Amino acid sequence: MISKVTIQRILDAARIEEVINDFVTLKKRGANLIGLCPFHNEKTPSFSVSPSKGIYKCFGCGKAGNVINFIMEHEHYSYPEALRYLAQKYNIDIEEDEQDFEKDERENEREGMFMINFFATEYFTDKLFNTEDGKAIALTYLKDKRGFSDDIIKLFQLGYSTNEWDGLLKAATERGFNSQFLLKTGLVIEKENKKYDLFRGRIIFPIHNIVGRIVGFGGRILTNDKSKPKYVNSPESEIYNKSNILYGIFFAKNAISARNNCFLVEGYTDVISLFQAGIKNVVASSGTSLTSEQIKLIRRYTSNITILYDGDEAGIKASFRGIDMILSEGMNVKVVLFPQGEDPDSFAQNHRPAKVQEYITQNAKDFVIFKTNLMLDKVAHDPVKKAVLVKEIIQTISLIPDSITRSFYIKECSNIMNVSEQALLNELNKQLNNKAKKNIYISQNFDDFTSSFVIPEQQSVPEIFDSTPQEKEIIRILLNYGSKKLLFLVPDENANNEGNSNKKHFIEVSITVAEYVINEIERDNITFSEPVCQKIFNEYSDALKQNNVILDSNHFSLHKDPDVSKVVSALLISPYNLANWQGKPKIYVPSEEENLKKIVETVILSFKSKRVEKQIQENKEKMIKAQAEGNEELLMQLMMHKKILDNLKKLINADKLGRVIIR
Repeated sequence: MISKVTIQRILDAARIEEVINDFVTLKKRGANLIGLCPFHNEKTPSFSVSPSKGIYKCFGCGKAGNVINFIMEHEHYSYPEALRYLAQKYNIDIEEDEQDFEKDERENEREGMFMINFFATEYFTDKLFNTEDGKAIALTYLKDKRGFSDDIIKLFQLGYSTNEWDGLLKAATERGFNSQFLLKTGLVIEKENKKYDLFRGRIIFPIHNIVGRIVGFGGRILTNDKSKPKYVNSPESEIYNKSNILYGIFFAKNAISARNNCFLVEGYTDVISLFQAGIKNVVASSGTSLTSEQIKLIRRYTSNITILYDGDEAGIKASFRGIDMILSEGMNVKVVLFPQGEDPDSFAQNHRPAKVQEYITQNAKDFVIFKTNLMLDKVAHDPVKKAVLVKEIIQTISLIPDSITRSFYIKECSNIMNVSEQALLNELNKQLNNKAKKNIYISQNFDDFTSSFVIPEQQSVPEIFDSTPQEKEIIRILLNYGSKKLLFLVPDENANNEGNSNKKHFIEVSITVAEYVINEIERDNITFSEPVCQKIFNEYSDALKQNNVILDSNHFSLHKDPDVSKVVSALLISPYNLANWQGKPKIYVPSEEENLKKIVETVILSFKSKRVEKQIQENKEKMIKAQAEGNEELLMQLMMHKKILDNLKKLINADKLGRVIIR
């Protein structure tokens, strides 16, 4: 178990904006930072980070929390895993209070797989640089044929696997690694009760996730043996999902953000060659078809993608579906076509870095226009085929979410294809209407389908007495203003009122918001319906009553209970920023603190009202049941309770429930 001292060191060192910026491009907005949420698909930034409070919140999907919550949510880590990740990032040594033998099995498995992958990387690197075959065959291939420098080889942690059937298996076993982890990562495979290495006689390309941990490997054969596949890749595992990984993303993410563009290529060597040529904002789909998850991963850093093709026309056309997916995400797509017989790798090898960058800049073309011209060349003199092409191009344009962008493409394609703009618009509207009708049809049928599954005995009246908003508002007020003073007027019991029994004297009393709120809620014995809110309130109240301490927001935003920290973080960040009205005549916007008395009173009364209304409804249901069962004794008790609740409701509605008169 990680010691409390170590946890505190981690929390003190970890800057939330630095951690989140590894995954999300953040831009300054007022006192906070904002970016595209990594937890849901959005086109307008709603993900806010508060460096001063050490918390984040997405106003789109509602995700919120502190720096630990973020790593847990984003990387699907457990609490200890998230702490270890942050400790590694900030070079903090982990101190253990005691050995935890009951760690979650999944956590152990994931960490074991990462460890075995790290060992395998070191093993393959050693074979590349320190064995005769490695130096004579593999290293020579990388340096002479591919033109990779020692620095670039070491940066990408390239390695070599010998032809030995069980070299890695033996080495890992000798180091005490569990063979099950070797099997689960796919480094070792088992057939007919025999275990042997997956990668043999191959150049090894480690695959890093977005935070730099090795999740899998790719291996390229060095011979011309047609009976063997050119590339072999790690199978999917608990830590490696091919759909969610882009080769090179760990090395490219900062450059992608800085240059606001991502170059997308096909293979490992394309990435490395371009990176060495100074083009560092480059990634590869690693031989798999482009997935929506990979597109969303790129979109965290930029909305611009440039796809680099070799001269293979068939390959270009095969990729059109993937590009349509990119367009539907609202991203801008350009393509670069390299000369016949060249690919990004070979072009980078045969030209100076400056020439490579110049070529890409000068030859980048908008995808829609590129696709239109490419396909038009094949059907220019065939009206029927040209009509089919028009519909296909319009289908691509219809995927673009922004209407202004669609209008631009309609105009451009009209000029290219020599078709009236109105005809293209008509076709576009037709396709958009068909999509809308399809969506409506699906929605209606879903509603019809679900409506047939109503079970009468399970029907219930919708909850109209939900007090959760009031409960959260009370917690927010305690966290933000708990130590603030409120002034009240209370009757002076020691005053001399002789001669006028109707006249009362009042004195001014100062009390903190925390004292007032806790007193009002506990005096009426009211509980929160939301367990997390009740937990926060209890902890806050105990600290005040037992130690005379008013807990601040940091105590809860960095709470060890993830549910607590998430709720608190969500409450502490506002989606609104008040405009600067200074210097504007006759415009004055009072702050929340200036209206604090009224706000506190209103929230407390509203909360009590909701709770009483709910009790009244519950009491009514019990009365109906008691009457139906003929239980007169219980019915009389419930009727008496009804009178009490009704009177309480009248007091609340009359604004007289407060124990003090608020000035």
